Amino acid sequence: MSDMRLMVAGAGGRMGRTLIKAIAEARGLTLAAALEDARSPLLGRDAGLLAGLGENHIKLTGDAAAIVGGVDGIIDFTIPAATVAYAETAARHGKVHVIGTTGLTAADEEKIKDAAKRAIIVKSGNMSLGVNLLAALTRRVAKTLDASFDIEILEMHHNKKIDAPSGTALMLGRAAAEGRGIPLDKHSLMSREGHTGVRPAGGIGFASLRGGTVVGEHSVIFAGPAERIELTHKAEDRMIFASGALHAALWARNQKPGLYSMTDVLGLKDF
Repeated sequence: MSDMRLMVAGAGGRMGRTLIKAIAEARGLTLAAALEDARSPLLGRDAGLLAGLGENHIKLTGDAAAIVGGVDGIIDFTIPAATVAYAETAARHGKVHVIGTTGLTAADEEKIKDAAKRAIIVKSGNMSLGVNLLAALTRRVAKTLDASFDIEILEMHHNKKIDAPSGTALMLGRAAAEGRGIPLDKHSLMSREGHTGVRPAGGIGFASLRGGTVVGEHSVIFAGPAERIELTHKAEDRMIFASGALHAALWARNQKPGLYSMTDVLGLKDF
């Protein structure tokens, strides 16, 4: 089979440049296009040079419609509005769309779900193997322990991150809720300030820290009577997310249209 031709959306950003490096080092994949916001000052720049590689003669463009016909898939770690638009583009042309964007609203999720009727979409709040194993462990531990164990999720990221809690924290919260057999939206505790009273039984708490250049740290804490269990993942390099996204793209190439997650890609459904 020929190499899978990929378009990187948000190619001028930190994650976009990391993806371009990862594609250059990967087997079975090739960079076919580099996409940026139509207002970006980086338009026309060489994608290879921006990523710290040699010149690859692929210029950043803001016109997705003009280039999507020549690619097999879109790798997308951008912003919600752009991701929804790319999902529709992928659906219109029957492409693979790998989504690592966070901060999506319920309305955004519905639009992506609709696009997945015609596109092969893999969406995850975190693409790393370690985090997805952490989510599977969280689900299993939450199912095993009784309600006397309170669940708290703590996350920390760099000071440029614009959404909170992180998409990964929410993914871990959903895993915990699934383990408990409860809906997350009815049991999430998103903030605490002032005189809050006692902790509601059965709640799943979230806390967000921001500072420095932290790539991403997540802990799921099960606090019970006289004992505590903590599951933690620390990301040290964005390359782990890029590698996971590329693995997802290659997996998705052989799937039917639908909405998938990294749980599907990694075969963790029955973990």
